[in-house]
Amino acid sequence: MAVRYARAEDRPAIAEVNELAFGQPDEARLIERLRAGGDVLFELVAAEDGRVDGHILFSRLFADRADLFAALAPLAVRPALQRAGIGAALVRAGLESAREFGAHGVLVLGHPGYYPRFGFAPETAAQVTSAYAGSPAFMAIALQAGAFDAPLSVAYPDAFSA
Repeated sequence: MAVRYARAEDRPAIAEVNELAFGQPDEARLIERLRAGGDVLFELVAAEDGRVDGHILFSRLFADRADLFAALAPLAVRPALQRAGIGAALVRAGLESAREFGAHGVLVLGHPGYYPRFGFAPETAAQVTSAYAGSPAFMAIALQAGAFDAPLSVAYPDAFSA
């Protein structure tokens, strides 16, 4: 399995993986809206033998300071291949890419039992004001020292509220 940046020809497979993983088309539609709005920082896929088995997307957040912050959403792996390390490989590669893109931190609204293994924590997001703040599923990881030490207000792209 190779993790690489998504290409335009991957889009049908990305939609399929997300629909299978989530059991409905909402996440695939979110991806389409993020792309249409120009809000995607980057997308990665896990592929083997030409087949896309996993996908992760990072979008830009609108922050009240000049630093770049990103949202991780969604992350999807074909159901038959879940719990095989594909999602973890995508998250790790995604965080490294976000760092290379210059992101100071990443926010996720995700499963509290899954994302802490990568360094995400609700405590890190404690000073972040957002539509999703206050939930134990709202977590952050700092990619630059001090990224979340001061209060921060972020707005997610409109695609998330559509």
